[in-house]
Amino acid sequence: MKILVYPHEILKAKARPVEKIDGALQKFIDDMIIMMYKAKGVGLAANQVGETLRLFVMDVSGSEEASNPIVIINPVITEVDGSEVAEEGCLSVPNYSAKLKRPAIVEVKGYDRHGKEIRLEADGLAARCIQHEIDHLDGICFVDRLSPLKRSMFRKKWPKILESLEKKDG
Repeated sequence: MKILVYPHEILKAKARPVEKIDGALQKFIDDMIIMMYKAKGVGLAANQVGETLRLFVMDVSGSEEASNPIVIINPVITEVDGSEVAEEGCLSVPNYSAKLKRPAIVEVKGYDRHGKEIRLEADGLAARCIQHEIDHLDGICFVDRLSPLKRSMFRKKWPKILESLEKKDG
C-alpha cells in the first residue's frame, strides 16, 4: 500500500459507497490506519491509497501511542456552522501547505468499521480533517480549493517539489 501523489487520476475520482463490510475491508482499514500513522498524517481517505471506496480513517490525537483512530464509512456531512481559516496540508501533496477557509464546526454521519451508524460533531482540527477527507472521496484535493492566485502559485512550485521528492525516493 502506498499513498498516491497529486495529480494522480484516482485522486480525481468520486468514490463509490461501501456495500459490504467483510474481512477484506477490515484488513484494508487496518492497513490504512497503519499507513496513516507511518506517514505521520491525521487522516487518510481510501482513494489516497488507490481504492475508490467511500471511507476514511482519522486520528487527531497527535500520538500513535495514545491512538484513537476513527473509521467513517459512507460519510455524509449533515450540518456545518461558522468558518475559520487554518493551515492545511495533505499526504497526497507532500511538502506543501496553505491556509484554507472551511466551516469551523461539522456534523457527520456514517458507519463505523462494524456497520454501526455513527454521528459525530467536530470542531477544530477534527472538523477540518473530516471535510478534507470527504473532499478526497468526492475527487477534490485541498489545492483545488485554493484561490486562483494561490492555485497559480502552487502550480509553479509543485513541479519543483515533485522533482525533489523523486530525487529523494530515487
